[in-house]
Amino acid sequence: QVQLVESGGGLVQPGGSLRLSCVASGNIASVYGMGWYRQAPGKQRELVAASPSGGSTNYADSVKGRFTISRDNAKNTVYLQMNSLKPEDTAVYYCNARIKRSFMMVASDYWGQGTQVTVSP
Repeated sequence: QVQLVESGGGLVQPGGSLRLSCVASGNIASVYGMGWYRQAPGKQRELVAASPSGGSTNYADSVKGRFTISRDNAKNTVYLQMNSLKPEDTAVYYCNARIKRSFMMVASDYWGQGTQVTVSP
């Protein structure tokens, strides 16, 4: 079994910063792309930032210049540094990873349980 566990969400004032972390654990052979999505109330889940395996990172236009995604491959961990937060960044943030489990032929997508980020005065 594979688990993704996020942490680091919370309540922050506009202009503030938060750092999200997501650790993948379990029966893992390889971790490929990792990324962060978010879903605000009444809206569809959207990609925030992605870190493809061996490729360059990419960001939603709304967060470019404010958010930074990074990875520690040795720890199967992905981070999202969020600066200059705005009220419209309020959402549940989900970690996503494409992982090949040991003894499996193909990789599958896995999701974390989500962490709430609220930006409010």
